[in-house]
Amino acid sequence: MNILLTGGSGDLGKVLSFQLEKRGDIALRFDIKKPSDTFGQFWPGSILDRMALLEAMSGVDCIVHIAAWHGYHEFTKTKSIYDFWDLNVTGTFNVFQAALEKNIKNIIFISSEAVENEASDYGWTKILDEEIAERYVKYHALNVMTLRPRAFIPYWNTDVYRSYIEWAKWFWKGAVHIDDVSQAVLKSIDLLTKQSLSHHVILPVDGAYEYTDSDLQQWDQNGPGTTFKKYYAKYYDMVVKLGLDPTLKPTVQDISLTKKILNYQPQFSLMNLLEELSCH
Repeated sequence: MNILLTGGSGDLGKVLSFQLEKRGDIALRFDIKKPSDTFGQFWPGSILDRMALLEAMSGVDCIVHIAAWHGYHEFTKTKSIYDFWDLNVTGTFNVFQAALEKNIKNIIFISSEAVENEASDYGWTKILDEEIAERYVKYHALNVMTLRPRAFIPYWNTDVYRSYIEWAKWFWKGAVHIDDVSQAVLKSIDLLTKQSLSHHVILPVDGAYEYTDSDLQQWDQNGPGTTFKKYYAKYYDMVVKLGLDPTLKPTVQDISLTKKILNYQPQFSLMNLLEELSCH
């Protein structure tokens, strides 16, 4: 299959291009910048350039719409509300409208858990994006899967994280690894290209957790750090030394529907993070 990745030179585009090529699909990486790797096929262009977008969609079986300014750009104040509106909202409209005009039914839209924070510029634009997706499902019968991953910028993005421990401090609160996001996308591609959904499906994407629901409900009931020690006692001294907080209760998303619909099984958990930290 030919899979168009908008923002295909970014982190997720890089991981997906490798995975798609490995399984025999073609990743068409549509982006304004050339990727740093050689997987897939690079197609230079912006989602704000409607003609270039239409040309890139020729012969495409499925679109994975990734291109966006992210919460990181709002946090660092490197992008304005105008930037967010242009790329995230106008760009998303362009992608859906171009898909309609090229008769491409299957679209996976990468949204964000930030839709829960409508006060932020990023969260607001993602809400509007999901409304765009909903309209094209309802009135134009496009086959759309929207994924809402947690922030997933990888540790190897040195423009964002200066070290593994800096990434770990972000991940500590509860997050999803980019490889798990890629897994969810690949499973979404497989589902959409085999069947037509009856409605706009929106699924959260979270990581794996050793903690049970009971652990989270009774967090540290027996004293500070006791829930952490229940699973990771041998790493306790290490995390304290590194400035991580073993008493911090992670936020966890309900991904039961994602598991049911996609057979999604996240692989990277806090245990994996601790094991990797011990090697750094």
